[in-house]
Amino acid sequence: MPRALRRVIAASAASNLADGAFTIALPLVALSVTRSPAAFAAVTLVGRLPWLLFALPAGALADRLDRRSTMIAVNVVRAAAIGTLAVIVGSGQAELWMLYVIAFALGSGETLFDTAAQSILPSIVEPDQLDRANGRLYAVELTSNQFIGPPLAAIVAGATLAGAVAISSALYLLAGIVLLTLAGSFRAQRAEPTTIRRDIATGVRYLANHQLLRLLAVCVGVSNLASTATVAILPLYIIAPGPIGLNETGYGILITTIAAGSVLGTFLVERLRTRLGTRRLLFLATLSFPLFSLAPVASGSVIVIGTGLFVAGAVSVSWNIVTVSIRQRIVPDDLLGRVNAGYRLVAWGTMPVGAALGGIIAANYSLTTALITSAAISATCTPIVYFGVTTERLEQAATAYTSAPAPDPTTTASRHLLGERYRSSGAR
Repeated sequence: MPRALRRVIAASAASNLADGAFTIALPLVALSVTRSPAAFAAVTLVGRLPWLLFALPAGALADRLDRRSTMIAVNVVRAAAIGTLAVIVGSGQAELWMLYVIAFALGSGETLFDTAAQSILPSIVEPDQLDRANGRLYAVELTSNQFIGPPLAAIVAGATLAGAVAISSALYLLAGIVLLTLAGSFRAQRAEPTTIRRDIATGVRYLANHQLLRLLAVCVGVSNLASTATVAILPLYIIAPGPIGLNETGYGILITTIAAGSVLGTFLVERLRTRLGTRRLLFLATLSFPLFSLAPVASGSVIVIGTGLFVAGAVSVSWNIVTVSIRQRIVPDDLLGRVNAGYRLVAWGTMPVGAALGGIIAANYSLTTALITSAAISATCTPIVYFGVTTERLEQAATAYTSAPAPDPTTTASRHLLGERYRSSGAR
């Protein structure tokens, strides 16, 4: 793998470690302010709302601006925002509205960072290396985000909640510093300048007219609606006085079982895709989606819950790696940011709805009812994939990829950055 990829992976490790720590620290801060299910879930809702509001402009900017510079700027702002929150928490002055402001600011930055990060990889590795590169990147991201970050924050939070928040600030700053060592320009080459509005419209049309990508986006939107409804209330169910009755540290350790399974999945995905084929692997992944919501209510045993979360993580991460690689292969580089953003608008724009749904159902009925409803919603992905993601459509996408013309060495950003990487054999 190229040296540039190793640096991106290192920056991703630090950034996702910060993400993972903050996913535990923020709910703990919220719990110190309120025990209302609706108010608590609203923190998640506000954090996901920017994907509904700003995803498309973020995609247009990712295709206009240098993607590395965008990622650096966002990490610096993240570090400043969370550092401010750490000071507020340390002084004992935290209020609910402050959490909403911080969550919204971080969510807004995330739309820019994630779109740029997902669009930069094809400029670093060969197209036929994308599955492996995405797998390794996901392994590092998941290990940092879910396996190390949550228990680290939970352990530190036992001593000082402000310290658990401050960890994320320092790690975001570290990620920005690592990205500064990535040399070159990561701005997509464009034929002619256009308006932001026209750029957005072009990306939306591409996604809307591509049957395979459109169906995959819809399925992820449904799944994310359900999973966010679960995430928004899960701490109330797991942490005492909830039904499971764990403390904050126990909750952080339990959540890492998802990461442990996901990391295993990143190393198995190539083998599974070869043995099962893309369609069967995606179908199998959808069968695991409801486990995330069902595992906590299926049994009061922490071992049973952890096993269910482990299996869900191991299988569902294959979906992410395979579908991201499909997009990165078939979408032109100068459109990739906008198509990724349009995809995420559908896929992530449902998250605020899910957070609101989880909070409303939990407040008016029960936490158990909310989790079961989430599982039922995520189960609808299975027929979407079975009937919509056909072998014919997958073959058409593969044909479009292999028949695409070879990149022009005078205009391709990746050629400029990494030298003579592209083989002279033409289309691949």
